[in-house]
Amino acid sequence: MRKNLSSFLTQTIFTLLALYLTFLLLRYPAQSLKLASTGLLLWFQKMIPTLLPFMILSGIMVRMNLTERFARCFHPLFHFLFGTTLNGSYAILMGMLCGFPMGARVIGELLHAQKLSEKEASYLLAFCNNIGPIYFISFVMSTLSIHHNYIPFLIMYGMPLIYGVLLYRFYYKSMDFSAALPTGQQQPKVPISSSLLAAVDDSVISGLIGIGKLGGYMVFFNLLNIMFLPFSTLPESFLALCNCMLEITSGISRIGIKGFYMILILLPFGGFSCMAQTYSMIKETNLSINHYFLHKCVQTVLTAFIYAFFVFSGVCSF
Repeated sequence: MRKNLSSFLTQTIFTLLALYLTFLLLRYPAQSLKLASTGLLLWFQKMIPTLLPFMILSGIMVRMNLTERFARCFHPLFHFLFGTTLNGSYAILMGMLCGFPMGARVIGELLHAQKLSEKEASYLLAFCNNIGPIYFISFVMSTLSIHHNYIPFLIMYGMPLIYGVLLYRFYYKSMDFSAALPTGQQQPKVPISSSLLAAVDDSVISGLIGIGKLGGYMVFFNLLNIMFLPFSTLPESFLALCNCMLEITSGISRIGIKGFYMILILLPFGGFSCMAQTYSMIKETNLSINHYFLHKCVQTVLTAFIYAFFVFSGVCSF
């Protein structure tokens, strides 16, 4: 009875929300077009150039069984800090260097190729799926007018790495990730190829499908800002916060330097668009988006404490 009531309430809420959004699309056609166009433009200008090449390259490396060789130079350090296997070290590298949602995509591909155990994949997903450094330096720092001060950069990438180390030491230390690797009795969902052309072809198709999904998410979540048009009298800072929570890139563009600390604190979370993009990358695995969400919330709170310390202690001004 209680389950039926919960299902009824959920369906009712989503139905009302759908009706509300449909009404707003008809009531504000020009604004709806502008919001959708903004999301599409951000996808075309920011996501495709920065992510698609990495998606294709990473897909080739996974399919040609090159990930372990690529990560070998960094593996001794990463294994000491995070206890990872060779492929786990590769996932950290790609996740930290390439940005949302490449970390989740690489982890999902390695898991499908039976190169990661579910335990290690779940652990890695907790901290190595973040805003990319190219995006941070070229877009965030320039928008916030951060010049010759790389403390925000160090906080952005140092905090999740330290979080990963602590998570391993206090929770995953007793687990041997290499011993938990799949035995290979099942057929990998990402087949290994000995042909470069076949690997390139598969990786290009997979990359285009992946980047197409991300474009849809960016357009949709940016369009959801139409929900707040009838409430334009609300404080601009609150509306900007909602914008950032839905789609971080358009939120940063909208509020700019006026939301300096709010943007820096919300970046580890990435917004619900990034959350949905991450889900898209792992939905065919047994990895939990709920656990990922909780880890991102914890990292966002930790980031807020770090910036509060800097501000109130006067140790450093930005």
